[in-house]
Amino acid sequence: MFTFGQAIRLRSISAVVISIVAIAAPLLIAPTAQAAQTLAEVQARVRQLEEEATTAAEGAQEAKVKLASLNRTLAGIQAKKEVQSQSVNALSKSLSAIAIDQYKTGGLSQSLELLFSSDPALYLSAAGSLEAITRKKSVELRKFQAAKQRLTATSLTVNDKLALVKATQKKLAAQSARATAKLAEAESLLAKLKKEDRERLARLAQQEEDADQASSLAAAKALAAVSGRAGKALQFALKQIGDKYVFGADGMTYWDCSGLTMRAYQAGGVSLPHSSRAQYSYGKAVKRSALKPGDLVFFGRPISHVGIYIGGGKMVHAPRSGSRVKVASAFDLGRKPYIGARRL
Repeated sequence: MFTFGQAIRLRSISAVVISIVAIAAPLLIAPTAQAAQTLAEVQARVRQLEEEATTAAEGAQEAKVKLASLNRTLAGIQAKKEVQSQSVNALSKSLSAIAIDQYKTGGLSQSLELLFSSDPALYLSAAGSLEAITRKKSVELRKFQAAKQRLTATSLTVNDKLALVKATQKKLAAQSARATAKLAEAESLLAKLKKEDRERLARLAQQEEDADQASSLAAAKALAAVSGRAGKALQFALKQIGDKYVFGADGMTYWDCSGLTMRAYQAGGVSLPHSSRAQYSYGKAVKRSALKPGDLVFFGRPISHVGIYIGGGKMVHAPRSGSRVKVASAFDLGRKPYIGARRL
């Protein structure tokens, strides 16, 4: 049992301890809060870089689609040029033969030779044939001139298309490099963290993805049947829930956003290019208030993301690097604003 003096001393010591704790508390709490804030900032920056990588990757896909189209057009024009070149060469040979023939006759033309012939009957019988030959020569010359002009125009077109091909190849390489660089920057940020912090962020990301997958599967199960090609596309896309995002991928285990929508609508009998921006030119525009399950919804300025509307303000999509195919809001995609929708 404490004496009165001991109680006073104990109370005094407690007061000092309380004072010390009160003074030290902010110092003890602040580093923890600061560390948590730093982790949150790193997580946000990594997410941003992944989204930027996704945007660049979609830019690369657009360039890839354009490049394929340009190469097909160029091949057609080059084939046309070859045919025209052969035609010009044939006409050139024909005109050369005419020139040689005229040179061989020398002096008087055939018509004058016939005119001064001692046999009038010979002139009258041959004059008609000679006029026809002259007309034929004139026609051949006009054909040659026209063919030459067409060949020149086609050659200029080939040069223009070659320049576009080179520019598009350069854009494709730049966008691909940008996407890779963004992911490398994200990995570099994570590498600078302590091992326990990296593991903590990985656990949080995994928990978030698992929760999203559970809610996505529930949404898919609750979805009413949709008919037609839109229904087939939607059914295909929903079966891919949980598959990982990889830019440039179009199945059957890894997907990017436009790769998923391309394959989904392919299952419905519709051919789409592997590019969200290119897909926006297909089908007909649909107002947000008139959206139906199966409509394609687009995001970003310029367009860099696409998903398939499932109804109730939700869509199924392949979001970004580090994530998986899931059901999410069809109108809230963070930094990428909703642009519009198309019905196929």
